Amino acid sequence: MSSFLEYISLSWDHVLELAIGHAIVVAIALVIDIVIGVSLGVLVYRRENVANVALAITSTFLTIPSFALFGLFIPIFGLGYLPAVVALVMYGLLPILRNTVAGLRSVDPAIAESAQGMGMNARERLLRIELPLAWPVIITGVRVSTMLLMGIAAIAAVVNGPGLGEDIFSGLARVGSPTALNLVIGGILGIIVLALLFDTFFNLVGKLTTSRGIRD
Repeated sequence: MSSFLEYISLSWDHVLELAIGHAIVVAIALVIDIVIGVSLGVLVYRRENVANVALAITSTFLTIPSFALFGLFIPIFGLGYLPAVVALVMYGLLPILRNTVAGLRSVDPAIAESAQGMGMNARERLLRIELPLAWPVIITGVRVSTMLLMGIAAIAAVVNGPGLGEDIFSGLARVGSPTALNLVIGGILGIIVLALLFDTFFNLVGKLTTSRGIRD
């Protein structure tokens, strides 16, 4: 423990730099996933067959081993941010799409019919009634996707992607050396801290953006 604390005290700026890069690449992928996942969910949730196809395709993404996917992307996207972001978007899409579809389908049809009776068109019902009611389920999908991407982002180090995976892989490559364990533990703890911070943030966002009536 004393060795690890000494390592952190001497290398905190390096670990912080990697953590910032890790957070940025995950945040970029999450923003893209939210835009694509929610938009696609809105388009397909009323169409059972189309929704099943979309969910099946995004589920298939999760079955692809991450090492293999990153490796396949090297000749296509090269090294660095781009292959990391593309892969993370693929892995993080399913929870958001699935929860968007589930949340919109969980809205009581009687509520939508009442809104229609009040003169709201389909777009108004979606934006003012259905999406707000489905939002707690959608934000839960975002939180699940965040936890998933935090871990997978570490593997982006194999394509020279940013993040704490750099230290983890460096440590694993030096197994038996005095610094190996410190590098691995530092990277793992950094990812855990980031995951907790992101989850706390989205939990707070969910509470602030959900109407009190729905929360209660």
